[in-house]
This record gives sequence, structure tokens and C-alpha cells, in this order.
Amino acid sequence: MGNFADDPVRHGLIASLARPGGNITGAVDVTQDLAGKRLELLKEVIPTAARIAILWHADSPAAATQFKETEMAARPLRVQLQSLEVRRPDDLGNAFRAAGKGRADALIVVAFGFVQNHQEQIVGLAIKNRLPAMYTESEFVHVGGFVSYTSDRRDRVRRAAVYVDKILKGAKPADLSVEQPTKFELVINMKTAKALGLTIPQSVLGRADHVIE
Repeated sequence: MGNFADDPVRHGLIASLARPGGNITGAVDVTQDLAGKRLELLKEVIPTAARIAILWHADSPAAATQFKETEMAARPLRVQLQSLEVRRPDDLGNAFRAAGKGRADALIVVAFGFVQNHQEQIVGLAIKNRLPAMYTESEFVHVGGFVSYTSDRRDRVRRAAVYVDKILKGAKPADLSVEQPTKFELVINMKTAKALGLTIPQSVLGRADHVIE
């Protein structure tokens, strides 16, 4: 595994992260653990945000897990979450109209399923509807999205290569523990922030790994 985006134990692929057993091991991208941090960052940038919409592909198990984790993180932050469930690209326009009717102050885009493949359309709709959006993949920010906070994909790919090297040298996958992300990236698009009329606090800018001017 080099980019598995859900819990491999829950899916029955491995026995445990420490001792996977069988013939599967590698690095996983269990990003649902970041749900609380994403909400905290949105609240730090937009302190008045009380209602946050979350766009997710309802047929994706990984997206469903992410949605549930975000629901739990929203409660202590006193954030009301509006679910925007989509199943096909034609649903995107209606989802953003629903966010407008629900008076969402901001948006979280869960980039699993077909959502990942419609970056420019989703970013365009977010800007058109003046919704500051937090994305679970940095690629959205590079095509004009507002902000993303996620694990470092390049680091995961490098770690997967280390596993391949060990296995080719005789190591058994069953004995190689599965790694979870240790490096994370905060990416901010300042051009989009200005277009939305947002001022990014220095406390957030100072933590950014990459700022797009």
C-alpha cells in the first residue's frame, strides 16, 4: 500500500497496523484523523463561522468515514455541519445551491471518489458562491482553491519505495508494520483569499508550508 485512504484493519486487509500478517503492508493515508484540525483552522481564519457545509461522495466508504469524523469534531467546536452528499458530477451544482440556501459560512471538500477528479469545477463553484473552502488534497489549492491541510503525499510515496526495497531484499510483508502519516502540509492560496475578502491571521500564515501568491 502506498496511498490507501481508509483504515485497512476495518476493511479486513490486515490484522493490525503493528503486525499486518499476510502479504499486505505499506503506508496508509488515514486522513480522517485530521478532521478536527481542519475545522479548527477554518474557525481560526473565519471566527464567525457557525455553519460549515461538507461536500462528500456518498458512495465512497473513505468519504463516509471522513464525514463521521468531521461530525464528531464539530460538536465541541459548536459548529453546525451541513451535509452535501453527492453521487455523480451532476449533483455538484445542486449541492452548492443547497449550501447557499443553508447559509453556510464555509465549506470542507472531501476529495474521495469522483470528487477528486473534478477539482477545477468544484473550486470554481466555491469561488462563484463565495464559500471559503478547506480541501483534503492540496491539488485543489494549486488550481485556485482556498486552503488545504493534509498529509504529505510525496513522503508517503517515498516511504512506499522503502517497503519495496525491503521486500525485494527478503523481508516478509507480514513482519513490516504499516506506517501512518507523520508529515502534514498546510497550503494557502492568497490570491483566492483576497478574492473572497479574507484576511489570513499571521498565526495561520506562520504555520503554512506553502503560500500561493
